[in-house]
Amino acid sequence: MVKKVLAALQIGPEPTTKQTLDKILSYQQELKQANVDLVVIPEATLGGYPKGSTFGTYLGYRLPCGREEYLAYHKQSISIPGPETDTLSAFSREIDATIAIGVIENEGVRGSTTLYCTIVYIDPKLGYVGKHRKLMPTATERIIWGQGDGSTLPVIESSAGRIGGAICWENYMPLLRQSYYSKGIDIWVAPTVDMREIWRCSMRTFAYEGRNFVVSAVQFQPPPPVEQTTKDSPPGWPKGENLIDGGSVIINPMGEIIAGPLLGREGLLTAEIETDDVIRARFDLDPAGHYFRGDVFKLIVDETAKDVEFKK
Repeated sequence: MVKKVLAALQIGPEPTTKQTLDKILSYQQELKQANVDLVVIPEATLGGYPKGSTFGTYLGYRLPCGREEYLAYHKQSISIPGPETDTLSAFSREIDATIAIGVIENEGVRGSTTLYCTIVYIDPKLGYVGKHRKLMPTATERIIWGQGDGSTLPVIESSAGRIGGAICWENYMPLLRQSYYSKGIDIWVAPTVDMREIWRCSMRTFAYEGRNFVVSAVQFQPPPPVEQTTKDSPPGWPKGENLIDGGSVIINPMGEIIAGPLLGREGLLTAEIETDDVIRARFDLDPAGHYFRGDVFKLIVDETAKDVEFKK
């Protein structure tokens, strides 16, 4: 019987990436006291999720102000690996836990300014060990983020088990989920900004479908400060309502919520698990084993890297 502690750190971005990184580091003592083995941090935490922004884009034309906004946004993105992942590696060693964190990643090569919504994996002993770029940005996210490819679909060996996952709505891609199931995933990480109850219902379904643990870490963003002008608030958003209300959950392989949802505030959500629960749950449904009809269905996954021009 092996016990591990899973955690979701429900926070939102500060005005700068450095300030956001400092906020993450401020949870060091709380994470150490909780003896966490894995901590998941929400989608686009480093770099930010600019909810409500249009980047000056309208059907058929774009305003110069949007280019300035994109420039400012790009300057808060990170390279992988880079100084921020080095800081997170040191933090991972301090808390002795694997980190899965949502970031905004720049291409990091001369001549390319494409941004990606990415999960970065940090190991307490090895440091940076892998990343996953969001395959399908949703709706107007496609204005500012490129598409990932099959070369970043890792399953990471950690002390808590084999971990991997997807970002926000790409979790709704059935073949993506099956590709991870086929790699023997134990813990599914789902950093997101989706605060709705239907999202938590989906996470329960995917835990039960894959017979794996799920850690869904959701951002928390308060309302815009009252001193801001109305142009800085998302159009149509209720005055005084949190932009993102959280809702982080931890779910067991039978689809039961074992921690959360954490709503309306920042904070740390934790749950102690027994790793053998994955085996128990797959007794009657193993989506990559006895319940997978490989003789009938074939899944082909192209894990080669694609050229930049095909990504956006």
